[in-house]
Amino acid sequence: MSSKITIIGAGSVGATIAYTLSGQNIASEIVLIDINKEKVAGEVMDIEQGTCFRDPISIVAGEYADARDSDIVIITSGIARKPGQTRIELTQTNVNILKSITPEIVKAAPNAIYIIVSNPVDIMTYVFTKISGLPENQIIGSGTILDTARLKFGLSNHFGVAQKNIHAYVFGEHGDTSFIPWSGAYISGVSVDEFYELMKTRGKEIEKLDKDAMLTYVQKSGGQIIANKGATFYAVSRAVCQICSRVLAASDSIATVSSMMHGEYGIEDVCISTLTLIGPNGVQGKIPMRMNKTEIAKLQASADALKAVIAQIEL
Repeated sequence: MSSKITIIGAGSVGATIAYTLSGQNIASEIVLIDINKEKVAGEVMDIEQGTCFRDPISIVAGEYADARDSDIVIITSGIARKPGQTRIELTQTNVNILKSITPEIVKAAPNAIYIIVSNPVDIMTYVFTKISGLPENQIIGSGTILDTARLKFGLSNHFGVAQKNIHAYVFGEHGDTSFIPWSGAYISGVSVDEFYELMKTRGKEIEKLDKDAMLTYVQKSGGQIIANKGATFYAVSRAVCQICSRVLAASDSIATVSSMMHGEYGIEDVCISTLTLIGPNGVQGKIPMRMNKTEIAKLQASADALKAVIAQIEL
């Protein structure tokens, strides 16, 4: 596959995305850009020295101008929350960084599909949508695609069934107000509750699923990883590479990514994750999934929480 992907930010996430891409046949050219020139040069040298084991690929430490003709631009720039720092303070800091980056990268690559990974990702996706001047279909927030991956792993581990057979999703913000719409959770066409009963009749010793505990696992496992090793970057990098492969594929796919809402589920003017059709033309729209009233209310509450933060920041 001949494609060019530019990554803004060579921190743990950005560098790991570049490394993961370098081992897959998704991109033939990767540009890594960071304000820390020595760091980005070192990351590129480390990654490119392992590329003899794959088809030829170009990996460069570049400037914004080198992003020209990119098919995809991935933005990972931002800082992690510091002790004592509020979410609002962190958000404003990362919004300011995004505001400084956006004019430069959009000028260089106006036709690229943009994947926003910087946190808080839903708000950063919203800000980028508002200030970039790009059509909305070119802008995808990584959203809850990682949360959904965590859910699939958790359910696979609980039921002892392959993750590829699990169709369950995390909706809402990538954060504390996310939720699992269980009414749309299936294991190969069978609801999660029905699958549990079915496995019991097959003599499998499986505990009944604690749905609240599963949501806690999805929401808190990232924090546990950070507590244990200082940062999360492997799984999110795989998730972002999955978005890249879907954008560069021949047909559309459905993923829980963050994009602008236009009245779906009664929600307007906020970027949030629900089932979204993405592909070669970027975002093609939301796919309405049947949810009960409680689940719709949870999605609306998640949107309201994001709007409350947006109202307190300076765009």
